[in-house]
Amino acid sequence: MSKGYIASPSRTKEIMATYGFTFKKSLGQNFMIDANVLQNIIMAANINKQAGVIEIGPGIGSLTEQLAIHARKVVAFEIDQRLLPILEDTLSPYDNIAIIHEDILKADVQAVIAQHFEHEEDIHLVANLPYYITTPIIMNILQKKIPVQSMTILLQKEVAERMAAKPGTKAYGSLSIAVQYYTEAELVIDVPKTAFMPQPNVVSSVLKLTKREKPLVHVQDEALFFEVMQAGFMHRRKNLKNNLNAKYRKDFSKDFIEKLLTQAEINGTRRGESLTIQEFARLANTFSQLKTDGSTY
Repeated sequence: MSKGYIASPSRTKEIMATYGFTFKKSLGQNFMIDANVLQNIIMAANINKQAGVIEIGPGIGSLTEQLAIHARKVVAFEIDQRLLPILEDTLSPYDNIAIIHEDILKADVQAVIAQHFEHEEDIHLVANLPYYITTPIIMNILQKKIPVQSMTILLQKEVAERMAAKPGTKAYGSLSIAVQYYTEAELVIDVPKTAFMPQPNVVSSVLKLTKREKPLVHVQDEALFFEVMQAGFMHRRKNLKNNLNAKYRKDFSKDFIEKLLTQAEINGTRRGESLTIQEFARLANTFSQLKTDGSTY
């Protein structure tokens, strides 16, 4: 097989032909064939020889190869068994890669980190994520408090914009707040369809999420915070008071919701998209306090 980086159209075609590999649409497989884009991802992620990297969905190894060149150790989760012998071949020149045949959403990632990475290592997640499962993977990593310092991910541009969106914009919503509660979100670059094989139907973006030392806001009840925040966006055309009444009508009266908004000093005629994460935190903390005080009606 010819040499040169895996991330090129000719090498990718050659590898696929050698193994008779065909893309599985159900797995959202789009292989990266532009080495320049991969260099931009590596730079954005600040990967160096002290770093350990977790990758999800290595495909035939185009990004994995570049990570192995720059990082101390790479652990990649691949769900498609057909790719395992291909990866064993394409990545054979590198001795700092471990391929794990497991679904990242079902894997014990903490145990994998303990097994493969040293305690003093900086750990980063870098991945070209399948679009259909991007959000569950990111939220799973964040909510399970997997000890990664950052996530630099290639994903659908529209989803990247939602994760990085600011209050009052069309893209801003519950996903923006959930991601920014845990991380600082930064859009890095847009990636054209031509950088992939096969070409996806949408433009992609590289998004960097840097883990905060502690969540952006203090909340007394994290589950309630996320519940109240999601209720605020339940029907985007409705105002906050109507959404809260609809969400909690079985358990709390309209008078309670009115009292909640008054004590939180938030105008109930506003829409959820106008509220900052700090305002949602104040709303949730007031809710907690009222329930503690026994003000439920």
